[in-house]
Amino acid sequence: MSSTPSSFLHLAVALDGTGWHPASWREPVARPRDLFTAEYWADLVTEAERGLLDFVTIEDGLGPQSSHWLDPDERTDQVRGRLDAVLIASRVAPLTRHIGVVPTVVATHTEPFHISKAIATLDYVSAGRAGLRVQITARPNEAAHFGRRTVPRIEAYDSPVAQEVVTDLFDEAADHVEAVRRLWDSWEDDAEIRDAATGRFIDRDKLHYIDFEGRHFSVKGPSITPRPPQGQPIVSALAHDTIPYRLVARAADIGYVTPYDADEARAVVAQIRAEQSAAGRAAETLHIFGDLVVFLDDDPAVALARRERLETLAGEPYTSDALIFTGAPHQLADLLQELQSAGLTGFRLRPAVAGHDLPAITRGLVPELQRRGVFRRAYEADTLRGLLGLTRPANRYAAANA
Repeated sequence: MSSTPSSFLHLAVALDGTGWHPASWREPVARPRDLFTAEYWADLVTEAERGLLDFVTIEDGLGPQSSHWLDPDERTDQVRGRLDAVLIASRVAPLTRHIGVVPTVVATHTEPFHISKAIATLDYVSAGRAGLRVQITARPNEAAHFGRRTVPRIEAYDSPVAQEVVTDLFDEAADHVEAVRRLWDSWEDDAEIRDAATGRFIDRDKLHYIDFEGRHFSVKGPSITPRPPQGQPIVSALAHDTIPYRLVARAADIGYVTPYDADEARAVVAQIRAEQSAAGRAAETLHIFGDLVVFLDDDPAVALARRERLETLAGEPYTSDALIFTGAPHQLADLLQELQSAGLTGFRLRPAVAGHDLPAITRGLVPELQRRGVFRRAYEADTLRGLLGLTRPANRYAAANA
């Protein structure tokens, strides 16, 4: 089967602890004792790069993981606790050469100035392979960590109060991304002179106040970090419904969505594209990735047995916001191509057990996709924007001055 680069699938993996199944830490390959070491995360990311994947995302949060979406639980039979995703990314980036590194940041309680600086630094550390996954939180206990605001308790997602709270949080996230993007542009590309002979390190006229004024916060700027190598590192967000779809359409380079079949994927893509046009971004490239949890083995029966064993250990059936795939690489490849035909441009796979399913992706799925001519055989770009087919954007303030 012949293919052109434009028809290649984009492929990422989402890394979370020992895997996305809550009992994954009890598998022999899981390495739970290494979970809070740099070596553990370096091994996962280098394995992903071995499979030529576009990027990895790293999960994070402002409270312990929980089986409840609003409150911390009291369970002691599941992984609890995380390292800081941005710091993990900064540690593993120098150990890799090609793969993008995309940590999660929580916009709700995190200052845009600090995030812009952290991701710009990561872009320098990785030589142009940084991104971020922006996330909101509606948990009252996480708001209490900071003490600057209260978040009304949401009893039912579809209630008027919940919709008002969620809309406000996603509007704030959109402002957060806008402020971060402006801060990345607050230094022009040639602002640093570094001329020892004249004693001039910087051209002050090429640093700009961003003067961002939003409903939730204001930011003066400029940043204290020069413009990142990519100009604008990748911004991504997970979206399940209309309100977060608007955040993706308005502010992101990649949206992760969770359709359960091709028909739903087609409908989701159409809705996001409509929102993208409404936001005035119809001419811009916006990738829409499908999220899937994967239990992957050469023998589908083995994958099913492994999933059932994990469910027995967990004491309940495994559920997810995303489609759960259980089977062999050729079956997953069939599914990805079917979903791609519905308009998805890539996929972010969530390994059920990181130590098992990540190698199954890189050493089983990737060769199958390569055999079909729909996935790269080598890295062909030096930056994450390049891997995704995105150009380096012009600096908005330099363009305005010109």
